[in-house]
Amino acid sequence: MATPFFISSFFPFFSIFLILSYSYITIPVLGEEYDYVKQVDPKKMGMIRKEKLSHFRFYWHDNVSGPNPTSIIVVPPVINSTTVFGMIDMIDNPLTIGPKMSSKMVGKAQGFYTSSSQEEVGLLMIMNFAFFDGKYNGSTFTVLGRNTVLSKVREMSVIGGCGIFRFARGYVEAKTYWVNTTTRDAIVEYNAYVLHY
Repeated sequence: MATPFFISSFFPFFSIFLILSYSYITIPVLGEEYDYVKQVDPKKMGMIRKEKLSHFRFYWHDNVSGPNPTSIIVVPPVINSTTVFGMIDMIDNPLTIGPKMSSKMVGKAQGFYTSSSQEEVGLLMIMNFAFFDGKYNGSTFTVLGRNTVLSKVREMSVIGGCGIFRFARGYVEAKTYWVNTTTRDAIVEYNAYVLHY
């Protein structure tokens, strides 16, 4: 007895449908196979609000000399390096609203920088801008990037934050305001453009 046309033409498609359905069911889904991963509602994390772009301008004081330095060498550079290659400085530098140290301090730059270039004075900067002024008190954003200190303007990334700056991203521009080549003390103007909720 001949198979009706409808069944003979439908059977291959039905077979493929069954195979794909079975394959789909057996594919593990990320988040369901691990007890420590789960989906989170962005609204509960405060991400329902509109993202805003904030511009911060302050001065970073790298005080290497004097009785109370805020920047100290924790690893000296390699011998005979004209770029102080290999040096690591730990910092707790004041952030002020004006270039003078006597102007209002709004936070600290805490982290380190290291001389990472053998050809030029190029630093790898890793620091948190930790604020203690007004509504920003207790909030930080993190800067990571390359700083070629002899360039007029240097740009580095804002890669995250906490407090008001949760999920932050953006960039900073650094411009040397003043430097003492003997003591290595420096004042750098920072303009930070930060997207945050």
